[in-house]
Amino acid sequence: MTPPDARPAAPSLLVVEDDPGIREYLSLGFHYEGFRVRTAATGSEALAEAAREAPDVLLLDVMLPGLDGFAVLRALRERSQVPVLMLTARDGVDDRIAGLTGGADDYLVKPFHFGELVARVHALLRRAQPERSRVLSYADVTLDTDLREAARAGRALDLSPRALGLLEALLRHPERALSKSLLLDTVWGPAFLGDDNIVEVYVRQLRRALGDPDLIHTVRGVGYALRLKSA
Repeated sequence: MTPPDARPAAPSLLVVEDDPGIREYLSLGFHYEGFRVRTAATGSEALAEAAREAPDVLLLDVMLPGLDGFAVLRALRERSQVPVLMLTARDGVDDRIAGLTGGADDYLVKPFHFGELVARVHALLRRAQPERSRVLSYADVTLDTDLREAARAGRALDLSPRALGLLEALLRHPERALSKSLLLDTVWGPAFLGDDNIVEVYVRQLRRALGDPDLIHTVRGVGYALRLKSA
């Protein structure tokens, strides 16, 4: 059994659905499946959320107010290859073709069985990361996730289990700004009831252990990012 401090970051999911009932159903369902879920009710909100923090998978309803799902997909594909599964009440072949040729990775017609949707999302995750290596690396930092051993430029790092978990979360999403709340959920778990300032304490510990030049940068108003240079 993997100890809590050693678990990998939970996959993130962005649910784009204008129906509040369906949106809440999907959000709660995937939360219980172990996903970190964010939601958007319009196409414009979806693009803003995806730009703020790229999800691992995006569930995209076709019938949205303003920008519809096809327009959102086109805009996404100009800057991102995030896996997209389109949801629609329209079961016409032309609609499915439009979605798949427009860059969608999968297409599911409503009403659907939630178990099938979960299975399809996991399949998209596997395709996006077909060979998830046990050794994570960025610049001259490495982490063996099986042995729980980290090093920088060949120098072994003496890290606590929490600091190792924090380093793993950052290495799994290099150059992406990760919020304190996301890091807290990932490393300490959703049941943790303490202050989120604990994240700052371990970031300082990790920075000291890594040494210079600094790789962990504070992103004002967001959180922290593993980067060669600050943005």
